[in-house]
Amino acid sequence: MNHSLGDIITAMVTALHDDGSVDYDGTAELAVWLVENGSDGLVVSGTTGESPTLTDDEKLGLFRAVSEAVGDRATIIAGTGSNDTAHSVELTEKASQLDIDGILAVTPYYNKPPVAGIISHFSAIAEATDKPVILYNIPGRCSINIEPETLAELNAVENIIAVKQANPDLEQSERLAEISDLGLYAGNDDMLYPLLEYGGWGGICVASHLAGRRMKSIVELYREGNHEEAKAVNDSLKPLYESLFITANPIMIKAALNLLGHEVGGLRLPLVRATAAQESEISRVIEQLSLAGQQA
Repeated sequence: MNHSLGDIITAMVTALHDDGSVDYDGTAELAVWLVENGSDGLVVSGTTGESPTLTDDEKLGLFRAVSEAVGDRATIIAGTGSNDTAHSVELTEKASQLDIDGILAVTPYYNKPPVAGIISHFSAIAEATDKPVILYNIPGRCSINIEPETLAELNAVENIIAVKQANPDLEQSERLAEISDLGLYAGNDDMLYPLLEYGGWGGICVASHLAGRRMKSIVELYREGNHEEAKAVNDSLKPLYESLFITANPIMIKAALNLLGHEVGGLRLPLVRATAAQESEISRVIEQLSLAGQQA
């Protein structure tokens, strides 16, 4: 399996109207802008898209809207995972009937299933679709980590092709690369460069909303053998990586996009808008890195 889903995939926000309803047109407009500014693919209704507070109908509507907006210019990855296997399977089946290119399925959260449960959960989701499936390992939100050995076992399922690895313990990713050929996507922005060193496919990112072209260049430079230059670009973006996660995602990236005129609206409770101090910090970083306007 190649990197056909893309090097830089943006886990995109969901635009909301002032009343909290989904702004499908605004989300579609943002999707087009992202594709024009470095994104090879888009995750729709992931964590950054506020998936926990979206209904299934809203998610399916977003998949349609974004797919129609970008056409074949980018891959569309549908976030269909939850902590209820039957629910995840049903949503995956419905999403797979639309014009999407892949599925992103998160570790079941809160339930804390044993390894056998994790394997059965993801296997059931994979069986429900003919699309490639990316697993999402994010122990910081799900309380459990999918160990490299478990991920390697899941790689035996034909259409489970990659993992979005958001475990900051790089030894876990290194171990996975040693024992499996499962594709490896950086799930945290600051892991993009390190995971390239382990043969990573790229990143499923948040900062790429603002610095997509620069992040794309990190992957391209690295693959061309210009490792020092790639690392330099990566290091230059660290203030952005850090500022976007000073509070729960996607609070800061929505603040940043609104500051830049994208009008993505607020957030659904229990998430809230950025404070004045937080907005000031992200504004400072945008200015420091010259991120306003057309991306460099």
